[in-house]
Formats: sequence, structure tokens, C-alpha cells
Amino acid sequence: MSRTLPRFPLGRRPVRPAVSVGGVVLAVLLTGCSGGTADADADGKDGPAISVTPTGKQAAGEPVRVTLAEGKLAEVTVTDAKGGRLDGRIADDGRSWTSVRPATPGTRYSVAAKNTGGGTSTAAFATAAPAKVNKLAMAPGKNATVGVAHPLSIVFDHPVKNRAQVEKHLKVTTSNNTEGSWGWMRDWSGRDRVDWRPKEYWRPGTKVSLDAELSGIDSGAGGWFVRDYATTYTIGRSQSVAVDLDRHRLTLVRDGRAVREVPMSAGTPGGEKASWRGRTVLMAKEGTINMRSETVGLGDAYNKMVDYSMRLTWSGMYAHAAPWNTGYFGNANRSSGCIGMSDADAKWVYGQVQVGDPFEVTGNEAKGTQALNNGYGEWNLPWETWRTKSALY
Repeated sequence: MSRTLPRFPLGRRPVRPAVSVGGVVLAVLLTGCSGGTADADADGKDGPAISVTPTGKQAAGEPVRVTLAEGKLAEVTVTDAKGGRLDGRIADDGRSWTSVRPATPGTRYSVAAKNTGGGTSTAAFATAAPAKVNKLAMAPGKNATVGVAHPLSIVFDHPVKNRAQVEKHLKVTTSNNTEGSWGWMRDWSGRDRVDWRPKEYWRPGTKVSLDAELSGIDSGAGGWFVRDYATTYTIGRSQSVAVDLDRHRLTLVRDGRAVREVPMSAGTPGGEKASWRGRTVLMAKEGTINMRSETVGLGDAYNKMVDYSMRLTWSGMYAHAAPWNTGYFGNANRSSGCIGMSDADAKWVYGQVQVGDPFEVTGNEAKGTQALNNGYGEWNLPWETWRTKSALY
């Protein structure tokens, strides 16, 4: 049996677009009547007819696509329940719109489409919740001011198998076009980590921004990212700390000039108590803390409250006040691996340094060079070697 199709005035002809994501196709009838609505989960009685094939929630990770059977799209808006918007582009022929970013897992989206004839319609779809979610932590913290050696460091909650895919979505912007590169490693904690290090130390005053556009990206076995991340920070004054293990001296250098030299005593050479050499980075100013030798594999050698503690490595190398070693300052290295000073000198150094300042440790009385992941050890690698640690190299 045949039926007569309704007639429409010129410019009011119905247009059927399809909205697809991860296999979902939403057929949306765009009419010339504004205000009409339709939902992928509705029966279509209150607005233009919509069909969804297949039905149900679908996997994420694919762009959203809106297509017209005929006519041209004028505007498409895709938003989530929190008001977040998926930006996209209309094709040159006007027949389709594709989102720039993939859809996020576990998210319900609303689609509003308009054609050039003034026809409008809405639809909705949802993506399936992820079986596993990956998250991350970033350093430095947002709006921090740090020293010239502090890398941008990201540690992930779960393993990242799709490293190249993830790295493509980590966008670093600097105020002076600083050259740098990402490098992957296994963090001291055992988790996956990626750092962005400049070719040379940062220039003072540099503004650094990270836009980690990871929402909807699959990290692999570690799960999906379900949000974006962002941070900004500023590079502070140009200064470094020179530690000479053989001369038993620590010197604060600012803008290339020595500000002050103080006597110190570093780790006892010839064994595990020796200090690490190399270019390390001040990770944190921790103040007064309890230091216990068993936490760093040195038995029950000490258990002390230590003032003006400045962390240099994850393995427990600090610069700090060590009044119990007064007789060795400037004369010999006799600590359990840390760089010890008098109370007065440690207080002064603590007040002058900033997190991210490089501590450049030199001398023969060391047990080796600080490892890449033992704090921020990347400055001990030549630039060309560091670049090869990028997943996009």
C-alpha cells in the first residue's frame, strides 16, 4: 500500500542528518520549524523523528560525526551534562560535521544541529563507562614559581602502553618558544612517568603552560582518561648551587656570580654512604623532618629530627643542617649521604634557594651519578640522548 508524502513550502524541506559515535548513528529530521526537539532515547512524538542504530551505550574514543542526507549544515553543537563542549568542523561540502576531539567514556551528550534552511533539531547519545580510568599527577603545581632546572613532570596512576598517542595530546606552550622534549621513564615509585625538559636550563621569567587534552584517550591496559588536565607556572630567578665534594664546599651562584660559599660535609666515600654526583634538582623544601637510616637501607645508623631539610633525590639525599658533624665541615665527607652544614649556614641556604634550583655536585668522592628517575635526573643526559626518550622521536 502506498501513501502520499506531505508537501513542504520551498525552504522547508525535511533533511535527515545522522549523528554517529563509536558505531552509533542518530538519524535526525531537521525541519524548518525552530524549537523542535528530539532525543535518541525518546519516541519522537514531541519533535522530529529520530532513530538510533544500534541502540544503547557505545564505546568512546571516536569522534562524533553528524551527516546530512541532503542540504548543508550551518551549525552543530555537542555538549556534555556539565556544559563541556566538543568542538568540530563542518566539511567543505556542508554535508557533515566531525568533532576535533573524541567522545569521553561514561558521558551523555546532547547534539543540536541547524541546516542552512533554518531547520533545527536535537538529539542525545551516551558512551559506555570505562572498565578502568587512568589519572595523573603533575609537577610543578599550578601557578608555582620554580627554579631554572625544574622539568614539567607527569606521573600516571596506571601503566601507559599507548605512549605515542598520549604524548601527542600533551601540549606545552612557553612565552619564549623554549626548545624542549618529552622523555618517558619508570618513576622511582614504579609508575610510568613522562617529563618535558628544555634543551638548556630555563630562562628566568619564562611562562610555561601545559594543556593535557586527554579526555577520551585510551592509555592502553591502564585504562581511559576521562578528563583534561592543565597547569601553568613561571620560572624564577637564575641561580644554582655548586657542591664540590673534594673541596667540601657549597656555593650559591646567582646570575652567574658566586653569592656565598659555605663549608660542608657530604657522604662518606667508598660505600653506600657516599653522595651522588651530577646535576640534580631541588625537589622540595621540607623544613624539619625525621630522618631514619632504615628508610634508605642503612640499618639503624641514625634516627634524628633534622632542620632546614632540602630534598634532592627520592633515595634520601638531602642538603640540611647537621650540627653533629661540625668537626668535619670544610675538612672531610663523613655523613650518611647527605650534604650537611652548620645550623646558621643551612638556614641561610634554605632561605635563598627555590624549588627547581639545580644542585651541581662534582668531585671524586661520590658513589656514581644520580639515576634518571631518582628525583629529576634528566639533566645528567646529553640533549640528544634525552630526545630519544620521547615516544614520538
